[in-house]
Amino acid sequence: MEKDIYILAIESSCDETAAAVVKNGREVLSNVISSQIELHKLYGGVVPEIASRKHIEKINQVIQEALDTAQMTLEDLDAIGVTYGPGLVGALLVGVAEAKAISYAKGLPLVGVHHIEGHISANYIENKDLEPPFLCLVVSGGHTHLVMVKDYGVYEILGRTHDDAAGEAFDKVARAIGLGYPGGPKIDALSREGNPDAIFFPRARIGDSPYDFSFSGVKSAVLNYLNGCQMKGEEIDRADVAASFQKAVCEVLVEHTMRAAKDFGIGKVALAGGVASNSTLRAGMEEACRRRRLDFYRPSPLLCTDNAAMIGAAAYYEYQKGVRHGLDLNAVPNLKLGSGQ
Repeated sequence: MEKDIYILAIESSCDETAAAVVKNGREVLSNVISSQIELHKLYGGVVPEIASRKHIEKINQVIQEALDTAQMTLEDLDAIGVTYGPGLVGALLVGVAEAKAISYAKGLPLVGVHHIEGHISANYIENKDLEPPFLCLVVSGGHTHLVMVKDYGVYEILGRTHDDAAGEAFDKVARAIGLGYPGGPKIDALSREGNPDAIFFPRARIGDSPYDFSFSGVKSAVLNYLNGCQMKGEEIDRADVAASFQKAVCEVLVEHTMRAAKDFGIGKVALAGGVASNSTLRAGMEEACRRRRLDFYRPSPLLCTDNAAMIGAAAYYEYQKGVRHGLDLNAVPNLKLGSGQ
């Protein structure tokens, strides 16, 4: 019988300070998240310097809470997993420095994890039957990737955004219609009161790259629509704008994913990233997969946002492959998926 592997995971790539204890990559014993959303709301978005300082304040207590909840100590662990990129460099450095300190003090193996690999691996936690290969659409504030998961830790990026990430477009449109930060959940909530067919916004397609995305056009179309209404003195129905914009973005995300699934003969499709908790995207992807008889997987909304449980899941499979990092591990803010694995 194989020995159980317990990993303490740390995530600090943006504005959540998170720690978790994960057993064998799929069983979460604790998952503690200290969010900074209320703090950054004052500024309409994440302020990197403030985020870094807050991580320093919170990280020790978040880790202690994760250990206490799991009823474990550092002596019970087999490894430390930590996000080392991509993300805000100052924020990443806090988590990496903490992980290296624990690794050195306790003689524990150190496993650096790619943040996007973590989001993809969130699907393993609640879907015990999910095994590669599968297709995963990763949608967040900083990333929109269509990824072929060939094996644990083995990825091929089929498509990516040429400009704004989907979540970034949500945040900018939310700001334009006066919803504030964070934009994604607020647009999702307001859209339920609006008519998604009230206004037609463009769906961008990249001619020679059928799996790639572009969201700057639809964002600009919304801004132009708002400006036009203001110039003509017309009343703006914010719910209709939100619903119509959300439909335009989600239709493209679903359409490109379904095309890739068909072209590559993939029978399993997963969602990952913060925007994966969007109700229209989840419903649209589920319906599209049902019509095509594809298996559909998505994490619970809590596991879509930045958290350490997903980092622990990814770290487990890297650990099993023999990946170890030294104390020279550094934060890499623009780390590419598949590099350094």
